[in-house]
Amino acid sequence: MASGNEYFRTSGPSHLRSVDWNNAFHRRSVAASLVKGVYELEGDRQAGRQGSQSLAPPWWEFFHFELIYQLVDDDDDSIFGAIFRYNPPAYSYHRTIDRSPPYVIAFRGTLMKSGSFARDLDLDIQIIKNGLHQTSRFATAMKAAQAVVTAVGPSNLWLAGHSLGAAMAMLTGKTMAKAGKFLEAFLFNPPHVSPPVNHIVKDKKVRHGLRFAGTIIKAGLAFAAAGDDQKKGIEYEDSLAAISGWIPRLFVNQADPICSEYIGYFEHRKKLQDIGATSIARLTSQFSLGNMFMSAAGIKGVENSEPLHLLPSANLTVNLSPSEDFLEAHELCQWWRQDLNLKCSVYEYK
Repeated sequence: MASGNEYFRTSGPSHLRSVDWNNAFHRRSVAASLVKGVYELEGDRQAGRQGSQSLAPPWWEFFHFELIYQLVDDDDDSIFGAIFRYNPPAYSYHRTIDRSPPYVIAFRGTLMKSGSFARDLDLDIQIIKNGLHQTSRFATAMKAAQAVVTAVGPSNLWLAGHSLGAAMAMLTGKTMAKAGKFLEAFLFNPPHVSPPVNHIVKDKKVRHGLRFAGTIIKAGLAFAAAGDDQKKGIEYEDSLAAISGWIPRLFVNQADPICSEYIGYFEHRKKLQDIGATSIARLTSQFSLGNMFMSAAGIKGVENSEPLHLLPSANLTVNLSPSEDFLEAHELCQWWRQDLNLKCSVYEYK
């Protein structure tokens, strides 16, 4: 039996009866709704709901999208993503239609249901171990994105995802960007694999001190690297510079320890640039301290490749509204609420 938040008419952004594609709130709400639709696709599959009993379709049909393909995980047959096509109604407001997405690929996050949880949890662990790029789920996602881009071009495709799905969308977007194809991306509560300093330490001066100490450690480890590691550092820098023109939209909640470290990641890099330490900022932005320590400790399975969460540029939106607990701070539904206290910043790689 459905719990209630699966129903679009009571839980979704049904107030958006006319979408203004120039409105950032409208675009964000639609992207989040499509992701929610993917959650419900898998929920329908596991519950055996079909036809008129299905709860998923209203999440995209309300905004005149059509489901054209489901992305299925090879390991457990769960639906983890979907390709949607926009079919604007004849009465559309044509001044804003140019900013609408002809196609959207949306990815759900971890679903706490028995038919998919084990596989989702394994992929969550792969994010921590920096191995998501080696999974069959990513291969399926990448194949779908490449097919759509080949058919309609990169400017006609959006990526969207929440939590684990945001990581999948981010990795897909980064990979496409390295090939010179920049896709619009809406990443809700994307995982950042580092201690959530912003969430744990409340004093700004202490946070800055901890981040500066981390910067010194990373710089020292980077300078001490030799041989292949030095070459790898150069490759990372070249990679970051190559995709610096890709500016994905990140949506994070300051009270969510899974994603809140993006706030400090970008703010600290900007502080280093402001004091003239741009070269240090560029050097240390190529490395993850967590990955460095896990590799040095000999933890098996930690991939020594470019960490997923390292982004050169981003359009970062932070939800500053209070949350009752972690679960509320991590919820997808917050991103279509109208009463949010948001802080928006654009960070570009220099």
